[in-house]
Amino acid sequence: MRQTPSKLYHMGTLTNKRIVLGITGGIAAYKSAELVRRLRDAGADVRVVMTQAATEFITPLTMQAVSGNPVHSHLLDADAESGMSHIELARWADTALVAPASANFIAKMAHGRADDLLSTLCLATEGQVALAPAMNQQMWLNLATQENVGTLKRHGIRIFGPAAGAQACGETGPGRMLEPVEIVSLTTQLFSTGTLAGLRVLVTAGPTWEVIDPVRGITNRSSGRMGYAVAEAAAEAGAKVTLVSGPTALDAPQRVTTIRVSSALEMFDSVHAHIEGVDIFIGVAAVSDYRPASAASQKIKKHADTLTLELVKNPDILKSVAALSPAPFTVGFAAETENLETHAREKLIDKHIDLVAINDVSETDIGFDTEDNRLLLIDRHGKSELPRQHKSQLARALIQYVAERYHAKRAAQDSRPARR
Repeated sequence: MRQTPSKLYHMGTLTNKRIVLGITGGIAAYKSAELVRRLRDAGADVRVVMTQAATEFITPLTMQAVSGNPVHSHLLDADAESGMSHIELARWADTALVAPASANFIAKMAHGRADDLLSTLCLATEGQVALAPAMNQQMWLNLATQENVGTLKRHGIRIFGPAAGAQACGETGPGRMLEPVEIVSLTTQLFSTGTLAGLRVLVTAGPTWEVIDPVRGITNRSSGRMGYAVAEAAAEAGAKVTLVSGPTALDAPQRVTTIRVSSALEMFDSVHAHIEGVDIFIGVAAVSDYRPASAASQKIKKHADTLTLELVKNPDILKSVAALSPAPFTVGFAAETENLETHAREKLIDKHIDLVAINDVSETDIGFDTEDNRLLLIDRHGKSELPRQHKSQLARALIQYVAERYHAKRAAQDSRPARR
């Protein structure tokens, strides 16, 4: 009995993932249109790159229609920034998935050749590369192909399949490309690292809203994108994640328990209501430092030329979490406009936290209200920089860093001799 797609993968598990789908020459290219649809159904944003041979089997117009994006096929593209579409796509992609991957393309990848857009992109990307082979069964079993596949696996490239069965050439054996639903299922697993498996993570995100009167309030420019991306990345890493979010226009991340709040006091109360048993706390939210001492019950009318508001300090959520006993591994975010490292180290010491992630918001094209960000990470062991990239990619890099620091701290604690 054939499995339905819903039994093979969970919808939404590729939400916000950026996938470049490469198509090489082979009859299995007819499956690529359905594969794009399945990837998009699972939440992925898909860009298609085709080799010249692939266009003999399925048209770029078809792939453009199903992907909703222009199809790329030329190495040097005059319409791309600087004419180098392979670099743009390589930076954009979370994953480069080649399906079908012909014997010729596998050979090129194994020997590091870069003579077209797709092979060049696969060499240039920092994202995971995965190939779904499709070829005649004797070509697959050929020693040269098997050696090439072994080389690619040693280089960290994932191989999806192939399956065995009847082939277009009339022969039967291994070499059939996996079905699209199977490829989607394997692609979702690329993002499940397991580095936080079994751990509980609490993340705060977004701005807070401090009421002045029924129609006005104090807030900030935080969109919540970075915090939501961090929560989703932690879930991908295997953690059980709770997200406490201030007011945003974002949908709740997949596989995350999301709690909506408004003010800093509400966020403080919600964090402490859910902090018990949490292993890692990541405070990404841009929490208002102050709130009005009292809120007007009616809209304040415009009478005088000036209006004075008395503000009182909000409780420090990050510092209060770090002061718990036992305290979770505590990560704080800081948005600064100058002296980034100095302010980060001051925050690290003052709040007794484990790690500070700081970003420069003096630049208008990064950080607030943008898709991209970069972070400077400061802890007691030194500093590390995460370069500019899409916030979803940056979040995964941050979670990997946090996981390494968390496990190192736990190992150090476990190695200490017990007190008598």
